[in-house]
Amino acid sequence: MAFRNHDAAMVLFFFLLMVTTYANAHGHSKKPEEITQGVYGAAAAVAAGPGGTFDITKLGAVGNGRADSTGAVMAAWRSACAGAGKQTILIPKGDFMTGAMELRGPCNGAVTIQLDGNLLGSNDLSKYPGKKMPNWVEVRHVDNFVISGKGKLDGQGPGVWSKNSCAKNYNCKLLPNTLVLNTVNDGVVSGITLLNAKFFHMNIYRCKDIKISGVTINAPGDSPNTDGIHMGDSSKITIAATTIGTGDDCISIGPGTDGVNITGVTCGPGHGISIGSLGRYKDERDVRDVSVTRCVLRKTTNGLRIKSYEDSVSPVTVSKVSYDGVVMDHVDNPIIIDQKYCPNSICTSKGDSKVSVRDVTFRNITGSSNTPAVVQLLCSGKLPCSGVAMQDVRVLYGGSDKKTTAVCDHALGKSTGCLKELACL
Repeated sequence: MAFRNHDAAMVLFFFLLMVTTYANAHGHSKKPEEITQGVYGAAAAVAAGPGGTFDITKLGAVGNGRADSTGAVMAAWRSACAGAGKQTILIPKGDFMTGAMELRGPCNGAVTIQLDGNLLGSNDLSKYPGKKMPNWVEVRHVDNFVISGKGKLDGQGPGVWSKNSCAKNYNCKLLPNTLVLNTVNDGVVSGITLLNAKFFHMNIYRCKDIKISGVTINAPGDSPNTDGIHMGDSSKITIAATTIGTGDDCISIGPGTDGVNITGVTCGPGHGISIGSLGRYKDERDVRDVSVTRCVLRKTTNGLRIKSYEDSVSPVTVSKVSYDGVVMDHVDNPIIIDQKYCPNSICTSKGDSKVSVRDVTFRNITGSSNTPAVVQLLCSGKLPCSGVAMQDVRVLYGGSDKKTTAVCDHALGKSTGCLKELACL
């Protein structure tokens, strides 16, 4: 039987009242949240449509942007995760506000979240308890997971960005990330929009075989720490046909990542496409096999960047990195390898980096730069970059003096077919 939103809410209310009355009459002492979970679970069984589809509005979710729909979404997840075969959670059109949601597996089947409406992240930070790095929507220990549709994950960041003190304190209290894939294998993120995250828009951690396509990520250029897609300790990650504009890195590739394919991405505003930062923590693992092709960067504060701490504590290697067919549109610092990265002046300038950078190719890089130094290879004197190739790099500075320059410090490699001003290898 199909219920309208109001009818579903009334059914849920009277069901909860009946269960609570029964429990009181028979001396049961269950906590309210235990009773509520049982009620939502029972309602989920009623709300299941053909083929294991769970519509959150049939579980009491109200799409007015104010009512807390966390319980309804979690009930749908528990039932879908327990079901065999293909299971679908439907977020219909509307604005559904929730707090933190840990969508935990393993699941018995393959779960899809069909995002036709919008989920809004509550700005009541007490709804994201108990973690040093809080998350809003975290998918954890799940295989064969899909989130797709034309809806939005709206972090409502403008309401809390003023609480972000990370620019002044590098050990600051972190705000919630929007979408976190944690130990997910064979995952797909397709078509959705991530808007105004409180912190990172998407974080991929300990995952394998993740495909991101047709996604839009959007936040103001001055929004703090709103990385578009960050990844670490993950392998076989594909990002395609995606548009990202943020206040931090459009894409950042952290330690322990290999087999990354980025193609057809438009980036800007933001800090560009970055590998790193690397070397801040002990026991970081290598980064290798990264391919960036047919991308456009517009008015970003950096272009293609590899960054590592000058006083790094971990011996990390970055290798087999290829940038090909990338267009720069008025970008600051279009090509930069920075082995002297030191945000917030927290480093000691010893010049003894333990991060090795080798076998990096920049091919067919064209367009315009907002800074005279189009190429900056700022490598360590004690651990020079090696195997760097620049082929057909033709990016021009558009300033008044038109003086395009390149800096290649402690970088070993070869330049071919580049503008003569850029052939510093």
